[in-house]
Amino acid sequence: MIPLDPENWSLLQGIIVFCVCALVIAVAGTRITGVVDQLADRTGIGEAAAGAVLLGASTSMGGVVLSVTAAWNGHAELAVSNALGGIAVQTFFLAVADMVYRRANLEHAAASVPNMMQNGLLICLLSLILFAPYLPEYTIAGVHPVTPVLLGVYIYGIYLVRGATEAPMWRPSVTGETREDEPDDVNTMPSLPRLSAEFLVLMAVLGIAGWRLEPAATVIANKTNLTQTVVGVMLTAISTSIPELVTSIAAVRRGALTLAVGGIIGGNAFDTLFTAASDIAYRGGSIYHAIPDDSKFWAVLTLLMSGVLMMGLIRREREGIGMIGMESVVITVLYVLGVVLLLTGG
Repeated sequence: MIPLDPENWSLLQGIIVFCVCALVIAVAGTRITGVVDQLADRTGIGEAAAGAVLLGASTSMGGVVLSVTAAWNGHAELAVSNALGGIAVQTFFLAVADMVYRRANLEHAAASVPNMMQNGLLICLLSLILFAPYLPEYTIAGVHPVTPVLLGVYIYGIYLVRGATEAPMWRPSVTGETREDEPDDVNTMPSLPRLSAEFLVLMAVLGIAGWRLEPAATVIANKTNLTQTVVGVMLTAISTSIPELVTSIAAVRRGALTLAVGGIIGGNAFDTLFTAASDIAYRGGSIYHAIPDDSKFWAVLTLLMSGVLMMGLIRREREGIGMIGMESVVITVLYVLGVVLLLTGG
């Protein structure tokens, strides 16, 4: 039997709790993508907007709770590395989804102005996080001024994404491989109240799993002498991002390509708010000034990966190496390189 107090957990008990929580996140996160897809059709908000807000936020619930819990417990390195590592691995997952879709390059087939807007928003938010440590370490009630700016930029960015969805000023060229997500028959779906209730329950399950994942990750870090950055990037970030991988592949196979791409990019933009939420929870001052160099490296790497993705979304290469886009190849190489450097201490 596993003690309630994490300080009494052994390494094996920490690993068991970690694996159970990761499994719960994977199952609940997979289920919630179908609910979000139906909510998008029921409410008429569209696949791109649903991917950006509903799917991105809900599948990230485990990660945000973990980061906030870690920050509250004084583990700033774990909180930030989980957030930034999650964005990097989810960008890599988009390349994996591209490998699954064999008809053409995924970024070509799922051409979408809102998705490009979301990616631009992500780049702005990551830049703000990297900019914060160079500002004075000044806080108001323990919160750095960049935190409300991050929240404001995100809200305004989502407003712009919605505008680009409803009244785009230009449209991507339609080709034989371009796929627009078609709404399903709402008459065959559960009622809106039932879908909403299931959505909220699944979000709560994801939050609880993320809350229990944090002490398990801390035990693993302490018992194995791994740095919190390694644990955050390689363990918690990947485990809390499993829903994004599963849901993006499921969406691609179902033909909901815009939802697949929008869910990843929208989730990435939302994940930057992990840092803002962690700064509010962190009582040791500005969490931005506690970001270690390894975590800053992952933020810079993610910026580079996002820039490559943006160029891929604009270029819209029909086919590339092995029937995947060149941007997917570059993103994969960059992520693997980052992992190698992290594990070797390079």
